[in-house]
Amino acid sequence: MLEQVKPPRPRIIAVVNQKGGVGKTTTAINLAAALAVGGKKVLLIDVDPQGNASTGLGIDRAIRQGGSYALLAGDGALAALTLPCGVENLSIVPAVEDLIGADLEFSQTERREFLLRDALAGDCAVDTVFIDCPPGMGLLTLNALVAADAVLVPLQAEFFALEGISQLMRTIDRVKRGLNPKLAVEGIVLTMTDKRNNLSEQVSNDVRGHFGAVVFDTVIPRNVRITEAPSHGLPVLLYDFRSVGAQAYLALAAEFLRRSRMRKGAAV
Repeated sequence: MLEQVKPPRPRIIAVVNQKGGVGKTTTAINLAAALAVGGKKVLLIDVDPQGNASTGLGIDRAIRQGGSYALLAGDGALAALTLPCGVENLSIVPAVEDLIGADLEFSQTERREFLLRDALAGDCAVDTVFIDCPPGMGLLTLNALVAADAVLVPLQAEFFALEGISQLMRTIDRVKRGLNPKLAVEGIVLTMTDKRNNLSEQVSNDVRGHFGAVVFDTVIPRNVRITEAPSHGLPVLLYDFRSVGAQAYLALAAEFLRRSRMRKGAAV
């Protein structure tokens, strides 16, 4: 009898920014969708109590079952809590309202920082897992950082960007030193950029000057199609493939894959 070969472990990426309104969920949805359209098998786990990633992929609240809350609580297996969406190769563990009290409810749980990592320890037949985190640095975000291999930081090109990102990098470093030694920074993605705006250009230049190659070359512009797509339960690629927003996320996915290949090559 031939020995069954286990599928390779997926790479787990936490999409994090403690500030809201920076394009975090939009980036999680559309980067995941762009990779899936390109043939990669992708899982998106929504641990934001607002559930915007779930809504943005057209997952009706009536069918979300226990979602990521049940995953954290150990009340269901990953496969049973995963739902398909309208994009081939893309699936989601949706958010449910019970997540609202998760920080308080799980605060006394043993190994509370490792709930998500333990839940993802089994077989998962996908190439990449994205975890869409809530704004802020509560227990849900901490669980994502402990479970992840790397952190992707969407960063709006605005005045307070550098201050917020410096705080986040310090938090990532503390998690790496104390709870997850393998945690790395996948990169910073500049979002909501506007080349007609001098401040946007200045902030972009400052971020690149400070963080260098950590910042993705691809930038995500302000685009009405990106903002309209979630109301239709679709990633922008399916809502308007020709829009500049859709093309930007396709370019980001291509750069994400190039960086992944370079990282693997450097590790050999």
